[in-house]
Amino acid sequence: MKFFIANIASVLFAVAVLASTIPGKHFVAESWGLEGFARDNPLGSTTGGNGGLTIVVADASGLQAAVKGNESKVVLVNGTITLSSRLRVGSNKSVIGINDTAHITGKGIDVADVTNVILQNLKISFVLDNDCITVRNSTRVWIDHNEFQSDIEHGPDFYDGQVDIVRASDWITVSWNYFHDHWKSSLVGNDDKFRDIDFGHFHITYHHNYWRNEGTRGPAGRFGHQHVYNNLYVDFHYQAIHSRSDNQMLVEGNVFRGATREALSTYGLVIPDDSPNTCVCGDQELDGYANLGAENDWGSATINISQTGNFSSAPYEYKLTPLALVQNVIELGAGVGKI
Repeated sequence: MKFFIANIASVLFAVAVLASTIPGKHFVAESWGLEGFARDNPLGSTTGGNGGLTIVVADASGLQAAVKGNESKVVLVNGTITLSSRLRVGSNKSVIGINDTAHITGKGIDVADVTNVILQNLKISFVLDNDCITVRNSTRVWIDHNEFQSDIEHGPDFYDGQVDIVRASDWITVSWNYFHDHWKSSLVGNDDKFRDIDFGHFHITYHHNYWRNEGTRGPAGRFGHQHVYNNLYVDFHYQAIHSRSDNQMLVEGNVFRGATREALSTYGLVIPDDSPNTCVCGDQELDGYANLGAENDWGSATINISQTGNFSSAPYEYKLTPLALVQNVIELGAGVGKI
């Protein structure tokens, strides 16, 4: 732990020094604090269970009981918990792993029909028949400093998503997570037939996430607005950032390394590698939109922006890491045991 703290402190000092030489209000030193749409939105900042009772749980029954209801509560998770059914988290809850011990397997987590939820410092792996985390018809959610893992050897349809956000969910931040060894990572809007439900929602911030050895959806969005900044992609093999079905994205300060075929696309084609059981030619939808803010490092990957939109600046203050330091900062700071 002392080694980690010393190294992250030195990197953040370098960020501060470099940032001071770069004009623009967004270039300031890093922090672990909440940023983005989960903080700045018409409903108020996401606080989770702050101010409520704190409970420590170490088994599935205790965890299931602790997250029920809508009263404010901080639930601290200790050790490995194998869920036999989905964990349904109530409003005004913080579910936070202790140190780097909290590991959820078996079934995943539902944030459904609620508001004001924080999920932090949890490892969630090898969830079958559903997503690791599904956010459905919910607002003000912060998914931060977690780790998500399965494998890609089983192909695209063996596991579901890692963090999927659906059914008009809104005002969400996904930050400092470590997504690895998985095919379909993070889908926003799970069907182009749900335009009437979803359009105008899905204000989501993705920042300082580490994606490694992934297939597609980092993220893929429909019908909303996603701000995707300062993420690291290493061997994101097929289609990483994808805006489709009239979706708007602002993409800036991201870094791509290793084998990535397509870093960013607004073309409506959902590639066959993503959904081979649907059509060998891929699924065709309407194009999305993307605007580029601060410089991105695409590595050897291609980009395909068929149309730019009106989401050209974020409606909030945020801390943008200088591009040269993104990889080091994220490798040191993303995932569990880092808060």
